[in-house]
Order: sequence, then structure tokens, then C-alpha cells
Amino acid sequence: MYEAELKKIDEVIEKGPYKDDWNSLSNYTVPKWFKKAKFGIFIHWGVFTVPEWGSEWYPRFMYMQSEDYFKHHVETYGPHKKFGYKDFIPMFKAEKFNPDEWVSLFKESGARYMIPVAEHHDGFQMYDSKLSKWNAKVMGPHRDVLGELKEACDRNKMCMGTSSHRMEHWFFFDHGREFESDIEDNCGRDDLYWPAERLENDNYFDPKSKPYPSKEFLEDWLVRTCELIDKTHPKVLYFDWWIQHVAARDYVKKMIAYYYNRAAEWNEEVVLCYKYDVFAFGAGLYDVERGYMKSAPSYYWQTDTSTAMNSWCYTVGNKFKTPESLVQTLVDVVSKNGNLLLNVGPKADGSICDEEKEILRQIGKWLKLNGDSIYDTITWRCNGEGPTKTPDGFFSEVEDYGYTSKDIRYTAKGDSLYAIVMKESLDGGYLLTEMAADNSDPKFEDKFRGVLDSVELLGSDEEVKYEFTREGLKLKAGVLNTSYPVVFKMHLI
Repeated sequence: MYEAELKKIDEVIEKGPYKDDWNSLSNYTVPKWFKKAKFGIFIHWGVFTVPEWGSEWYPRFMYMQSEDYFKHHVETYGPHKKFGYKDFIPMFKAEKFNPDEWVSLFKESGARYMIPVAEHHDGFQMYDSKLSKWNAKVMGPHRDVLGELKEACDRNKMCMGTSSHRMEHWFFFDHGREFESDIEDNCGRDDLYWPAERLENDNYFDPKSKPYPSKEFLEDWLVRTCELIDKTHPKVLYFDWWIQHVAARDYVKKMIAYYYNRAAEWNEEVVLCYKYDVFAFGAGLYDVERGYMKSAPSYYWQTDTSTAMNSWCYTVGNKFKTPESLVQTLVDVVSKNGNLLLNVGPKADGSICDEEKEILRQIGKWLKLNGDSIYDTITWRCNGEGPTKTPDGFFSEVEDYGYTSKDIRYTAKGDSLYAIVMKESLDGGYLLTEMAADNSDPKFEDKFRGVLDSVELLGSDEEVKYEFTREGLKLKAGVLNTSYPVVFKMHLI
């Protein structure tokens, strides 16, 4: 079906510097622009936002008879045979969608790049595609959402990437076959729900789950992804977890090689995000969903999380995090050699709710004052100290870590070392134990032997007094009366 498209993909791989094997793809390096950027915005927006209920997995759970989603759907919209997921599409009008307003807000937040989801598990494309009629240009809002966002980013000088979650579509609507619904056993190749294959034991985290994705489906995934690459020239390309399936391995390697080779043609430095060791190490950027690292790894990484604890898309029941906690997350991740990708979920009409606007603006306000300690920085030899430790790994985040004034994170840049205190002390006094020193005793095992020229508290004109002791560097500064982290900039000679 896709003979011409597949031939083109092979030709790009053949002519380019990257081949579709791990030995070649592992020559990739994360570009400097991304390491300097530190903070990006993720966007989950699509037809799944229309019901404003539960989460972005509404299209799957509404067909699972054991779920509250199923009951809610029947009570609100009627039987699935008469009102299925497809019937939300005409309700997705995006009448308030203004891409320039979005980009302006994201720039105000201090973000340096943005990644809107191009196609989620539901199979509805948010861009003008030649491969499927189930897209936002043909249906719903009748707008090329990604195309408009790309133009807005170019106008406002912001880097734009995109995200594909298409691979999970193989099984996403499978439960709709278990009862009388609009998902029929013989849904055709051109149907939104195709293929709706039922996985054995519902174990979609098993990389060998059966039935394996078919050649037809995998070729469709590859061609869709390469079309997306060519249409949007994404600076960052993000994938959800199910590309880990063993049947997808060869197709995934082709996709990576195609992306890197096209970027080389365009003279672009790009980032490709992956989870769960799906790629050979070094072939892309390692991403940790809703989780962190206990300490700074030697490799660069990213965490993606959302403004809401319970959902990636907008719902009326969203439980939002505080901007203070998200700034603390940003600080912790940057000190550990990583970037923060923070998700927002616009409403179906294209507006961004007041809660998320306020969160983004408060983060931006903090970064405007303290961004010198975040942007363009590198990890210091010790990323931090203090009693509060973050858990390690995927889905390990908590709403509030309970940081104290003894929890300090370090970053460095040029002749400056930054100590970012996660919670301001009540009296302006601090002890940096990682900078203990005693120059009078040559036998003392100093932790810091550098020479300070001065110390300043960002956001304050008051003098910062400092003294090196065996316990650590003692700082005494004015009190800012803030609930956000405070930053000491230490100038080195």
C-alpha cells in the first residue's frame, strides 16, 4: 500500500550518515541547544479532551465495562452503539484556539521549547495528513493545528517539537469488541478504530505481548511518523512507551535513521526522546515519565510530568500542583543533568484554564529573577545536599517532597557556582556542607578549595556574609519572604 513512501524512507537511510542499526544510531549526541534550554512545555490536546472527564485515556476506558468511565459515558451520552468515541469529533471545535497566545504564554513561563502531541493513542491526527481522513484539518476544528503552532513558533522564535503515541493504537480500542458498540469486529482499514486488536491478558507493558502488531500496521506507523517528520521538521521528537514491542524493532530503527538523516539534510540538531531502554544506549535522549533520578547521571536526560497529578489532559477534576513544587522539580532535575518537560492540557475549545495560566506565569516570574542559575548551566561535581531525597524511576513523583532550608541543589556556569536552596530559612542563615573548608589545617579533608570573590542572593541588594568552616560554608542573607527556592550566586576567582 505504501510502496512509494517506503522506498523513499529506504533511500534517505541509504544516502544519509545514519544507518538503521544500533551501532550507527549510537553515534548520536544530544545537541548543546537542548542542554542549555532546560525547560520545555508538553501539550496534550485532542478529541479526548471533549468529555473533560477522567484522563486522556477516556477513549479506551469508556469501552471497558468494569471502569467508572463506562458508567459515566452511558449516563452522560447514552449507549456506545449510539454514541461512541467518534461522536466526540464534531464537538471538538477549538473555537478559542489561538496559537500565538499559546506560544506567548509558554515564553512567559520561561520555557525554551514546546512539544504538542501530534497523534495520541486514539488515532486522531492533530495535523493535515494525506494518510488518513481522521485528522483535525478534515474533521472537528477543520484546522491544521500542528501547522499553525509551527508557524507561531517560527514567528516567536521558539523551538517546536512534536510527539507521536500512535503505536499504542494497535490495542487501544480493543474492549469495544466485547459488547454492542460502534467498534465492530470487522472495522476496516480506514476506520478510526482500526485495528483494535485484543492483547492477551491486557498486558501492554510486555514487549512480547500477543498478538504482535502486524506488518500492515507497522508500515502504516512508520510512514505516518516519517510524514510527520517531513511536515513539521521537529526539533524534538517524543515517543511513548509501546515502541518497545519486539515486533516494532526494525521499524523503530528505520524511523530513527530517517529522522537523523533528514535533520542532517536540513542542518538541524535534533532530539529524539525514548523510555524504558527502548533504544540502544546513546541512540537518543533517555526520558523518565513522572519520575526523577536520585543522583546526577553521567548522561543527559529529561523528565516529563504534568501540571496535574491525575491527568495529562484537561478535566474538570484536575488536581493541580503548586507552582512552588514545580519550580523545585525544575531545580532538582537541572542539578541532576536533565531537562524538565512540563505538560499543560488545554480545553476542547482551545483555551488554557486559569489554573494552568497562573502556574506557568509564576514559574516564569521565578525564572525571570533566577534563570541565571538554570539556563546554560552544567551539573557541579556534587548536585546537591540535604535530608530530602527524591525517589528514583518512572511514576515515582509525589505531590510535595517537604523540602527544607537544608536541601540545596548546585549548578555551575563559567566563573559562577549557584547554590539553590529549596526552601527559604526563616532567619536568612544557611550552611552549605558540601563546601566545608579549613585552610589553616593541611590535614583537613576540605570539600571545597576554590576561592570566592563574592556571594549574592538573587533578588536582593543586601550584602551576603559568608564564612568557611569545617562544617561548611556559612551564609547570612536578608529574608525574601518567599515560598519559592532562593538562589545564591557565588563568584569564583
